[in-house]
Amino acid sequence: MFDLSRYPQLITTYLITYGTRLLAALIIFLIGLWVIKRLIRIVNNIMTSYHVDPTLRPFMSNILSVTLRVLLIIAVIGQLGVEMTSIFAVLASAGLAVGLALQGSLSNFAGGVLILAVKPFRVGDYIEAQGVGGRVSIINILNTVIKTNDNKTIYIPNGPLANSTITNYDVEPNRRTEIRLLVQHGNDIELAKNLVQDIIKTDHRILPEPAPQVVTENTDLGIAIIIRAWATRENIGGLTNDLHDRSRAAFDRENITLQGVRKAI
Repeated sequence: MFDLSRYPQLITTYLITYGTRLLAALIIFLIGLWVIKRLIRIVNNIMTSYHVDPTLRPFMSNILSVTLRVLLIIAVIGQLGVEMTSIFAVLASAGLAVGLALQGSLSNFAGGVLILAVKPFRVGDYIEAQGVGGRVSIINILNTVIKTNDNKTIYIPNGPLANSTITNYDVEPNRRTEIRLLVQHGNDIELAKNLVQDIIKTDHRILPEPAPQVVTENTDLGIAIIIRAWATRENIGGLTNDLHDRSRAAFDRENITLQGVRKAI
């Protein structure tokens, strides 16, 4: 015969044992969430005080928050008496499966980490990469958003972007412009050079150092007059257009014939 009198005692024992563990796990979970929230706030304040890049702060906070929450869940499960070896095995298997399924996203994630750490560009910079150019609008962890001059929005995956050649036009405070004016053979080249030099002398946007240059290059189609001048990056675009237009107008007044025109920044 079964002794039914011992079951209430067993049930009570189990309730006390596992009820205590459950209560302790709940307390650990709630206190852990509070500590994580406070810790994230402290880390954000530290990053702000040390002037960490604003695009890097949310990413670092999210990574720290996810890591701490995972550790908290593992601690809670351990408090409940679950064998941790099994938990780690399940996590490892799940991580492998997720990694295989999200190879492209993980590549973009790693690229985002690299971009945020190395900082080849910042929000507001004008860049060229992956065959497109525009001003950086947002640096997300998986992609970078740029706005083109004609107001198109382009999303570039961070994985290919981090491994490609990036031209950043806004890193240096000063830049050089170069304009090539192809004058037909038979024109007065010295007069053309003097006209260009007079234009350069009257433009206050051109920096005195490095000194501007006006050089010539003989080609089969004509004599190329090459203008090289330095300006601040804010003025470089307007200066390039103005030097080109003023030079052509001066040549027209003096009946200097151009074979063709090519501008390059």
